Amino acid sequence: MSADFAQLAGEIGKIERGGADVVHLDVMDGCFVPNMTIGPPVVASIRGCTRLPLDAHLMMQRPDRFLDAFLDAGVDWLSVHVEADAHLDRTLNHIRSRGARPGIALNPATPLALLEEALPLADFVLVMTVNPGFGGQKFIPSMLKKIDRLREMIVSKGYRTRIEVDGGIGPDNLGEVLEAGADIIVAGSAIFGFPGGASAAVAEMKRIAAGGHKGGAGRPG
Repeated sequence: MSADFAQLAGEIGKIERGGADVVHLDVMDGCFVPNMTIGPPVVASIRGCTRLPLDAHLMMQRPDRFLDAFLDAGVDWLSVHVEADAHLDRTLNHIRSRGARPGIALNPATPLALLEEALPLADFVLVMTVNPGFGGQKFIPSMLKKIDRLREMIVSKGYRTRIEVDGGIGPDNLGEVLEAGADIIVAGSAIFGFPGGASAAVAEMKRIAAGGHKGGAGRPG
């Protein structure tokens, strides 16, 4: 969402040169969140621009209606919001049956208890650390405890579920997010708004991530 939509191929090239592991796609419907972004045709075009995995975050009502459209467009990871899908079990199983990695996304005020039954079905949980809909928002500090509690939940159950974190993350707070237990970091404004350019921003964040923490950031495979 923070990239230049008129230059997506070039923008993706910049983050590739910086060492990005995944391309995160913000998909917004203007209903579940107060903004609209991209749909399957744009995703299909992006698929032709990169060999990196495409990680689509569906911020939309009833995402089950569009799963196959995004999977057909070439998405590798697909997350849906627990708040927006009444049949999460069915959705996650369908995503996996199509050969993609299923994920559960949840908003800052959504309790972790809502994940309990579906957690074994997810390859990753996407913890929103801002209220979704707009880029450039400030990280909500209380989400650090939420990430830590989620890590404890996953470890106590013996699951291999990974924790993805999205919202207001940059070089200044990356270390504490990783220390809380994050495995996968999503960054938008911190990358494309970095004074030294997107490639340098990715390289700097990966350097910080390599410093050691609880989770496994930088190992998306």
